[in-house]
Amino acid sequence: MHANVTSHSQVQLKPQTATRRQVGILGGNFNPVHLAHLTAADQVGHALGLDKVYLMPEAIPPHVDQKTTIDAKHRLAMLELAIADNDLLEIEPFEITRGGVNYTYETMQRLIELHPDTDYYFIIGGDMVEYLPKWKEIDRLLQLVHFVGIKRPGYQTTSAYPIIWIDVPLLEISSSMLRKKIKEGCSTNYLLPDAVKKYIEKEGLYLE
Repeated sequence: MHANVTSHSQVQLKPQTATRRQVGILGGNFNPVHLAHLTAADQVGHALGLDKVYLMPEAIPPHVDQKTTIDAKHRLAMLELAIADNDLLEIEPFEITRGGVNYTYETMQRLIELHPDTDYYFIIGGDMVEYLPKWKEIDRLLQLVHFVGIKRPGYQTTSAYPIIWIDVPLLEISSSMLRKKIKEGCSTNYLLPDAVKKYIEKEGLYLE
């Protein structure tokens, strides 16, 4: 698996002698976390030779109906179960702990203050790249992180911004689709980690 770097980017992959930590961030609602999330995080981490990839759940998503977002304790519990057997992946609970609506620029600014020895690679889907101009403080954010784009069919891999493009196996799975399946009593086999599936059943989540 090779990382493709756009001609606009001066980003270099992690050198063998690097002393700074190289860390990926995959943000999301994770309501629930599913195999497409985990595949993306794992593939990017290995492709770029990162030390860790953190899954960072949102407290209150800026663009999602709050009524459809279950309590953070459940989302964190499912994430813990999902990554238990993968040493590359960890959880970054910063936004959950902080609470409220968090914007990426503010979050990454604070994380860098807390971890000044770390270089961050912020992972987004290829479908989100075209919205980057609308992100809060995008020009300042570009000074803080390296953006990693996951290639998606039908979306261009060109951008005015520096993007590291990564090929990741395409899994057409979404949290909203899974919530609908669970509510309707449909099978979610091979879409969720087994431990997450069992947790959802035990807690009776997404039935209403």
